[in-house]
Amino acid sequence: MLLSAENVLDALSKVIEPDFKKDLVSLGMIKDLQVNGRKVSFTILLTTPACPFKDSMEKACIRSIHDHVDADAEIEIKFESKVTSRRQQDEPLLPGVKNIVAVASGKGGVGKSTLAANLAVSLAASGARVGLVDADIYGPSVPMMFDAVDQELTATDVNGKTKVLPLERYGVQIMSIGFFVDASKALIWRGPMASAAFKQLFTDVQWGELDYLLIDLPPGTGDIHLSMVQTLKLTGAIVVSTPQKVALADARKAIAMFENSNVKVKVLGMVENMAWFTPEELPDNRYYIFGREGCKELAQQENIPFLGQIPLVQGVCQSGDQGKPIVAHHDSPVRIYFDQVAQLLAREISIENARSIQAELSHVKQ
Repeated sequence: MLLSAENVLDALSKVIEPDFKKDLVSLGMIKDLQVNGRKVSFTILLTTPACPFKDSMEKACIRSIHDHVDADAEIEIKFESKVTSRRQQDEPLLPGVKNIVAVASGKGGVGKSTLAANLAVSLAASGARVGLVDADIYGPSVPMMFDAVDQELTATDVNGKTKVLPLERYGVQIMSIGFFVDASKALIWRGPMASAAFKQLFTDVQWGELDYLLIDLPPGTGDIHLSMVQTLKLTGAIVVSTPQKVALADARKAIAMFENSNVKVKVLGMVENMAWFTPEELPDNRYYIFGREGCKELAQQENIPFLGQIPLVQGVCQSGDQGKPIVAHHDSPVRIYFDQVAQLLAREISIENARSIQAELSHVKQ
């Protein structure tokens, strides 16, 4: 068949995007197509730089062109990403932030903050613009995990108002209540005080343009959680738990809170932390200390996507204590687990945004 732009587009229309179940051409994901002799080049526009199907789509495009147009064509494929958003640019609070995702747990001590920190670094490493808010008012840990304890913050003037600038670590914009209080003293705040402090992390901070803003919430289902849904328009939330039955019971409560008719926050998925223990000297061994696949079973029961498992490895804890999340260690074998969760989270955000936009369009037509 003649190697032409029209025939190449016809071949690419046979490649289906795995999430949206439509072909790349009808989705508008093909741009800058050029055909010069036997050379073909084009760009695939992704909905997130953390797309887990990038390699498989590239291979499918090459195979389709070779099978349906020219088996000897030289094909060059580039990728660009444009993160989708449910939020509107005219929203009064955080208009430059495309997606706000809460990271929650029903129970403390399940590694929620460690997961939030590493997911933020992983998303940033993929090319996304990422922020992380440490909203664990009573136990802020982000300053320590990012080696930012006692760091001085700077401010800027925005339309006559003084706004604090986030710190940047490993490509992530970070902000924590821990930057404003004495880390050695306990915060003894009633609910209204904690809620007011939470709101200031958004109203008094200049966040700018972000693809993802992750919020590390306190454990439980209290005032901070209610303040969040009253203050912000969230894309959704993820729930973190260990496979232990006690932790799963509290995780179920967290899911119920988000799905409550007065809250209505989409649970984008569950993550099982400390899924198994692997000694560093025996990397092929797995010991299921807290139970096995409890989060996966709960996710199936609640009809919630399961985003993955993170093993209990000493290096994860040590990296956090040293102020450098494990994902920032590029040679760490644990990094792949966090990267996989980050990719699946980005995927669920894209799917949820597309679903919501389609639902809004259908409602308007009616």
